[in-house]
Amino acid sequence: MNQPTNNRVLIVDQMHDSVERLFTEAGFEPDYRPDIKPAEVLDIIHQYGGVVVRSKMAIDKSFLDAAVNLRFVARAGAGIDKIDYPYLTEKGVKLVNAPEGNRDALGEHAIGMLLNLFHRLDKGNREVRDMIWDREGNRGFEVKGKTIGIFGFGFMGSAFAEKLRGFSCRVLAYDKYKTDLSNEYVEQVDLETFFREVEILSIHVPLTAETRFLFDEAYLERFQNLKVVVNTSRGEVLKLSALNKLLAEGKLLGAALDVLENEKLKTLTEEQQQDFDTLRAFGNVILSPHVGGWTFESYERINEVLVSKLQAEGLAHV
Repeated sequence: MNQPTNNRVLIVDQMHDSVERLFTEAGFEPDYRPDIKPAEVLDIIHQYGGVVVRSKMAIDKSFLDAAVNLRFVARAGAGIDKIDYPYLTEKGVKLVNAPEGNRDALGEHAIGMLLNLFHRLDKGNREVRDMIWDREGNRGFEVKGKTIGIFGFGFMGSAFAEKLRGFSCRVLAYDKYKTDLSNEYVEQVDLETFFREVEILSIHVPLTAETRFLFDEAYLERFQNLKVVVNTSRGEVLKLSALNKLLAEGKLLGAALDVLENEKLKTLTEEQQQDFDTLRAFGNVILSPHVGGWTFESYERINEVLVSKLQAEGLAHV
């Protein structure tokens, strides 16, 4: 049986090919097992000082109790909603994630979804392929002059704001936990101003107990001029039934979603299926399969960010 060593790192999800080389060069002993099952991980995790995960499994109490030699968890991405951070901290285990690795990809994707929606690119493409040449029916809107509100101004929200600089629009930011965000391309406002003035809402908050279904019917109704909803954060921060209601009532020009309440589409409950069927029937809704930060470049960059952070934390050598 392999003996535990502090620099052994179990990599449980599919990663860019550079992962083993980068971890080895940093002084780790990577064990790359992307096909391993979660139950198998629990049986062997006591042998490792580190683990690299994407979304295969939760880093919960049972995992952390089994990981008796664990020094760190490296989350290959931004979100940490599947990690029991308080218990991990109690155990003295370090956590690093890599929002810097896919922030540009996410910012570009949000821009792309917004432009697709405003300029009816998906609709026009499908119609021309079907020999329909309808210019008036595909007349679009401009981003220029609109007021875009970024709810949550971390790595992803700020990346989206940066990408908007050339569009001559007004960009507002609201973040409950941050101050002094205003600069040459974004204006930080209080929540009431945000509700009053935002026309295009872009959601960039992590999934927590506080944000789970924060954007329900009552919350969305507080926006006085809302025309578009873009969500590239986590599906469970936005209640689909509430979004559907606004769309059905004609209050929105459209919505663009990279994430859903339940992204395992074959496991939808009856209620979730009904909400999803209603959503996808709207012609003014753009959907993508949680790929906002999932580019060829970010796939590799995430590895680089993780290794750099682990080295900076002094975790490569003991």
